[in-house]
Amino acid sequence: MKEKGTAFDIEMIKKVYAEMPAKVDAARKALGRPLTLSEKILFSHLHTDQKLENFDRGKSYVDFAPDRVAMQDATAQMALLQFMQAGRPKVAVPSTVHCDHLITAKHDAKSDLVVATTESKEVYDFLASVSNKYGIGFWKPGAGIIHQVVLENYAFPGGMMIGTDSHTVNAGGLGMIAIGVGGADACDVMAGLAWELKWPKLIGIKLTGKLSGWTAPKDVILKVAGILTVKGGTGAIVEYFGEGAEAMSCTGKGTICNMGAEIGATTSTFGYDDSMGRYLASTGREDVATAAAAIREHLNADPEVYADPEKYFDQIIEINLSELEPHLNGPFTPDLATPISKMKEMAAANGWPTKVEVGLIGSCTNSSYEDISRAVSLARQVSAKGLKTKAEYTITPGSEQVRYTIERDGFLDIFAQIGATVFANACGPCIGMWDRVGAEKKEKNTIVHSFNRNFAKRADGNPNTMAFVGSPELVTALAIAGDLTFNPITDFLTNEKGEQVKLDEPTGQELPPRGFAVEDAGYQAPADDGSGVSILVSPTSSRLQLLAPFAEWEGTDLKGLKLLIKAKGKCTTDHISMAGPWLKFRGHLDNISNNMLIGAVNYFNEKTDNVKNQLTGEYGPVPATQRAYKAAGVGTIVVGDENYGEGSSREHAAMEPRFLGVRVVLTKSFARIHETNLKKQGMLALTFADKSDYDKILEDDTIDIIGLTSFAPGTPLTLVFTHADGTADTIVANHTYNQQQIEWFKAGAALNIIKKQIVA
Repeated sequence: MKEKGTAFDIEMIKKVYAEMPAKVDAARKALGRPLTLSEKILFSHLHTDQKLENFDRGKSYVDFAPDRVAMQDATAQMALLQFMQAGRPKVAVPSTVHCDHLITAKHDAKSDLVVATTESKEVYDFLASVSNKYGIGFWKPGAGIIHQVVLENYAFPGGMMIGTDSHTVNAGGLGMIAIGVGGADACDVMAGLAWELKWPKLIGIKLTGKLSGWTAPKDVILKVAGILTVKGGTGAIVEYFGEGAEAMSCTGKGTICNMGAEIGATTSTFGYDDSMGRYLASTGREDVATAAAAIREHLNADPEVYADPEKYFDQIIEINLSELEPHLNGPFTPDLATPISKMKEMAAANGWPTKVEVGLIGSCTNSSYEDISRAVSLARQVSAKGLKTKAEYTITPGSEQVRYTIERDGFLDIFAQIGATVFANACGPCIGMWDRVGAEKKEKNTIVHSFNRNFAKRADGNPNTMAFVGSPELVTALAIAGDLTFNPITDFLTNEKGEQVKLDEPTGQELPPRGFAVEDAGYQAPADDGSGVSILVSPTSSRLQLLAPFAEWEGTDLKGLKLLIKAKGKCTTDHISMAGPWLKFRGHLDNISNNMLIGAVNYFNEKTDNVKNQLTGEYGPVPATQRAYKAAGVGTIVVGDENYGEGSSREHAAMEPRFLGVRVVLTKSFARIHETNLKKQGMLALTFADKSDYDKILEDDTIDIIGLTSFAPGTPLTLVFTHADGTADTIVANHTYNQQQIEWFKAGAALNIIKKQIVA
């Protein structure tokens, strides 16, 4: 329970800080060398049953004890449905639920929130009652986006948390190791069990110089994404350091860490500095700032590390912030990085529409007071310089605290003067919850936003919407100009009088000069004793469905499997389990399974949601085809390309195939979270030992998986693909299962083992 004038869970934080120095010293002694910040936090959060040793980066599986868990409403439903099966009366660590994903952006904040609370009342009531019963803090619809609310209320330097959203990493802006996971992982930690992670590799990014002018923290991660690509950070923690890092605001650091999910990084983090202390104090957590300052040396890497970083990191990148140019990344992928000075030639070379239809700012990535104040400094210039905003312009505040404060300070009035629409404090367009007028026409068009992802169909469902990611200030400038190729550093605009005018550089405040304010933050504390709280799920509900355990492994090799789909190219969790209108079914596994792989491109006909049913020879939707196989008792295999499962942490992308009878997912490579989610649900997640074997798989193949009866860590499996003409190809498939994960497979799912452990 939070006491007035103190941070949430302050006693837990003080306990972490009290134990951290001894744990760090023990790790330093065991390794016989200085430690990075990431290592200090990891070693100080080893589970009590985990032996301290010099773990092998990228190879050793290690058990941890995170300090807290956060869940957003779309993923919380399945996480809590699983937790309800665990048999515990209360969560073992501080946990929260945040209602931010189910609010559609259409008209404005007030009316959109009314619609959401009506349409999703059943889900909100379920989440509120489960939270109340099991001791979970509940943030109501309209309270804000999970990651902004966590940064404002729960994140603390040196802590470790997990969250059921890939952008949980946002809390790295306050010096945490914060990691996105699937709901089954969250269930483990809430049930008091150890949480397993492969010991990460370490990427060090040295920031020199200082940001100025049009360049913003967002441009740092846009530049990094261009360097590392969408999978360059896979299996690694990115640790930022240097004079440039210390000169940056805490919320700017959060922006950089947030979008680290787009390079596949396990998480990103910064060492504790004065900006974090200022942010903690401004958000009513002076007690945390004081406690952190007392162990400041342990909340940063040892001095030797940053003096000679090549000795301690697996990879070093150096970026001079004084020379960094504003970037736009996209379209269709967050790692296609273009400096604004090069956009004109890039757009011409690629045929990108240069008319900007909509500029959208806010989201969990860029909705701080600093972000909004810099954007409003540009909005003020529209009337002052006789301009007119050429594109539609929207703002999505990250939290009610930010929204209330920027309204008090007059920012919303200034935005209103340029015709801006303020959406609810929720994810909205960033996750496809945008009822955009005309999107159904599927016209080719360009939008710019300060969000983090820009996959095809992501924002508005239109595959021909080209979304470019930039800082809030650059997005605002491009919305004013209405032109993708406009470079505010060098270019002039023609105002309503025909005069040539130039936008002044954006300016803003790191924190509100008058402090943050809010009337109702939207928090609901749980009951001290939830034993009398009832949770009702209607058996006829289309939104919620109690879970039944998945079946155990049969104890034999899997033979006679059919190929469901061979996915071509990028196949993210958006392709496997779309968001947008499907979010309403996130608590009903059967209903949401009707979106399984409908966005994946079938290698054999270049179409989406159109695969061959080998039982009938007919082509049809992927979910319907898989249901036919399930009804016939035939298991199937899904084949994927590189970085399969990139993007969101949504475990539905693993649970849906499992529920419908897919047995194996075989790819060239996996994104980290998705691979773990598949393992947790009792699936086989395999990779080609020879990636060229992907080309051998044919549409009518029948597949045998050989070696499961002796399934063991480090031992590859053999797959036999029998073709329609009777010939066959035998290939080798690798896996990364350790012994515990093999037990998950044998038991049918990790949850089946959890239930046994807790009952025991």
